Amino acid sequence: MTLLLCFFGFISGITTALFGFGGGFITVPLLYALITLVWGPASYTGQVAMQIAVATSTCVMIVSASISSRAHYIKGNLNWSIIRSFIIPISIGGILGAFTALSVESIWIRWIFIGYLIITILDCFIRPGFMRIDSNVIKPSNRSLFADTPIGIIIGAVAAFLGVGGSVMTVPLMRRRGASMIQAAAIANPLTLPMAITGTLTYLYFAFTKQIELGEGFIGMIYIKAALILITTSWLGIRFASLLMPYLNDNRHAQSYPLLLFIVLCVMLLT
Repeated sequence: MTLLLCFFGFISGITTALFGFGGGFITVPLLYALITLVWGPASYTGQVAMQIAVATSTCVMIVSASISSRAHYIKGNLNWSIIRSFIIPISIGGILGAFTALSVESIWIRWIFIGYLIITILDCFIRPGFMRIDSNVIKPSNRSLFADTPIGIIIGAVAAFLGVGGSVMTVPLMRRRGASMIQAAAIANPLTLPMAITGTLTYLYFAFTKQIELGEGFIGMIYIKAALILITTSWLGIRFASLLMPYLNDNRHAQSYPLLLFIVLCVMLLT
């Protein structure tokens, strides 16, 4: 299982850098399967396996999104004028999403996760503006500073609830505003950070106030061994992905986004 964590951590690092996934779409299904296999679905740990997977994934995203954001910043891919308006709303949404996940049964989070994957995949193909854009320049907006607040709160809530990072909403949003895939993924990474921080703190606060004890190897609902392995190997994946960025064709890059989501969907349906 350690080798699997290393491999998928490396893959999640690549997807974090190239797609802004934050690793959640890769690590949540893996951690869910790992926890139910090791502890058994009937154990208390197994019964909250999805919450543990989401909390651990959210914690890992603090580090992976930070590293990837720095890499994109060095390459000049970040647009701070867009990022600033989303930071506070996404932070608020992260708290709401984490508290909601803690009040819902694990099996329901799994099926909501699957449903959200299906909606996102279909949205990429059905609505125009994702697969192909007319330019690689983000369109100027006349929206006020607070115009993106509602969507920011929704992004943060969904991301923290499912432990997937905000990329599933921010990447399509930025694509339809005229961003290339690299630009959209770059913006998704720093926007993952406020959700990851507030979401992780919320999961820790809940676990300690409710005196949830999962045994050795856990801090609150965060599976420490898995988190450390995923952080280390995702860093390697991000470094590898940075070498690939200059050679990516934007159309192929966009086409591979829903394909990866479909693979994750299949994994979730089979676990």
